[in-house]
Order: sequence, then C-alpha cells, then structure tokens
Amino acid sequence: MPAVSVLMPCYNASAWVDEALESVARQTLSDIEIICVEDGSTDDTPLHLDQWARREGRIRVIRQPHAGVVVASNRGLETCTAPYIARMDADDRAHPERLARQAAYLDAHAEAGLVSCRVAGFPAEQVRQGFAIYLEWQNGLLSDADIRREIFIESPLPNPSVTFRREVLLQAGGYQDFGWPEDYDLFLRLYLSGVRFAKLPEVLMEWREHPNRLTRTDRRYSLENFLRLKAHYLALGPLAGRDSVVMWGAGMVGRRLGRQLINLGVPVEAYIDIDPRKIGSTRRGRPVLSPEALPEWWRRFESPALLAAVGSRGARQLIRQRLAGLGLREGQDWWGVA
Repeated sequence: MPAVSVLMPCYNASAWVDEALESVARQTLSDIEIICVEDGSTDDTPLHLDQWARREGRIRVIRQPHAGVVVASNRGLETCTAPYIARMDADDRAHPERLARQAAYLDAHAEAGLVSCRVAGFPAEQVRQGFAIYLEWQNGLLSDADIRREIFIESPLPNPSVTFRREVLLQAGGYQDFGWPEDYDLFLRLYLSGVRFAKLPEVLMEWREHPNRLTRTDRRYSLENFLRLKAHYLALGPLAGRDSVVMWGAGMVGRRLGRQLINLGVPVEAYIDIDPRKIGSTRRGRPVLSPEALPEWWRRFESPALLAAVGSRGARQLIRQRLAGLGLREGQDWWGVA
C-alpha cells in the first residue's frame, strides 16, 4: 500500500498536465500512487496521460465520459488505496517536498484530519489583484483556530493544496454537488463535524491563474451561489438556535446574504451600517441601525449573533476592533462573511 494517493481530475488540461505530473513524479516521497481521472476531455489530455502511464508505473489512468469535477473526484477517491489522499489539479505544480512534508505532519499529529500549505499564484504576470488578495488572506490562516474563525469569509484552504486522511474524506461523503463550490462545501461540512484543520507555513504548491479556471467559468462559483452556500451552513451551524441575527453591512452583500438567511428561517432582525443615507431606512422590513445602536439592540435578546458582511479592504479589521471593544468574541458571538 502506498503512503499517499494523489488524486488528480483531468479535463482539457493538455497545455498544463505534463508540468503538473512532472511536479508529482519528482516528489521526494516516492511511495505514492497517482490516480488521474480523465473526464472526457476534447483536447489531447488523454494522449498526454497515456504517455505518462507508459513511463511512470505509479500512474493509473481512469477514463469516464465528461461528468464534471465532482464525479471525477469521487471516482478517483474510490480508486485511491493510501491512508492519505492528496488533491492535485492538472494545471498546478507541487513543490518537491509537498507530499513528504504533509504526510510527515499527519503522521505526527493524529488530531489533524487534513493538512494544507501556503500557496503561490503563477504565472506572476497573470495573477489578478483579487486573486493576490485572496492568496494573501488564506496564506495568513495557519492554525485551526484561525481557519475556523474566518471560514465563512471564503474558502481558507485551496483544494489542490490539501492532503486528507482517507477516513475523514470518506466519512464526510466525499465531494458533493449542490450547485455551489464543491470544495468549499466539503470544508464547511468538515468544519461543522469538528474536523481539525492544519496548514504548513511553507509555500509547497503553486496555483495556476488562467482565464479557463473553473472559478472563472463555472456558474457554481458565482457570488449568488457562494452566498447560498454560506447561508446554508451558517443556518446549520453558528446561527442554529439564535433568537436574533444582526447583519453588519446593508450594502449588496449584506442584503443578498440576509435574504438567503431569511428564506432559511434565520431570524435576521436588523442591519448595521455607517452610511448616514442608509441609517433609519429598512432592508426587507428590518431596520438599518448605526453602530452606536448595537449595544442596546444586543441586550434585547438572549442568544444574538452578528455577521460582518462588508467586503471593502480594511473594513473587517475596523469592525473587528469595534466589536472587540464591545466584548463580542469572533467565532462565538460574531463571524465575518465577506
């Protein structure tokens, strides 16, 4: 039995798959198997995979009609035999020590259900500002506490950087398709089940930026579907049993997330905003209050919660300082969601 199974769905990746497989084949940890799921590509990806399989005995190619990344990932998961399963995308590159370092971490930390690492975007000239900001944010979340505290802002773990314990992935039901991002969905299910997260401080994976990435082309990654996903797991987790939810941010994100939560039966009772043009108005019949009104409103309820839904750069830290001054605890009384 190999130490690590590398699970790599492949679809129309002929421009990059050789580079991705080369980075896996030259890992310092040699005791691996590489499961490539060829998902009905219409380019030369199958040819590249066949060439690799002929010269690299650790590669196994599974073929299927095109069914998408969720089906391909789960098909590969069924084939993986190692106790650790490392996800890898066919357009990315792994540092030579990625698998050795992640497997060693899981060996030494039985409490961790998975381990990620810091990642770098490439090629540098194609990394857009939004992607760079996201990488800076998630690379700053290293501990389980950091990741859990900010998990509703965005996915804190790049899926192709993660090595899972096999049993953790199987117990979670693998990847699932609900019409929103399947990787973020998996991490939120693991979060609710209490799985412990870990991230190595070294950059051990390079995440390719290009116009055809799923996050740019698949409707599941639209803002509305991200908000549906967040609302679903907020309602199941942090907001379950709350008698009042206050949304800090009466702008577009706050309004749309508030609507999703209200539709799920979550008691969104008020909005907070600093814009004097919004204060005193309503959103879906709920009042928009100033930050100064929050303490009095908060005391009206037995189990209130607050969601910070302001996405402008720097706003989260200002809100964090304001709420800390009121004695509200991030990850217990309030969560950032933008």
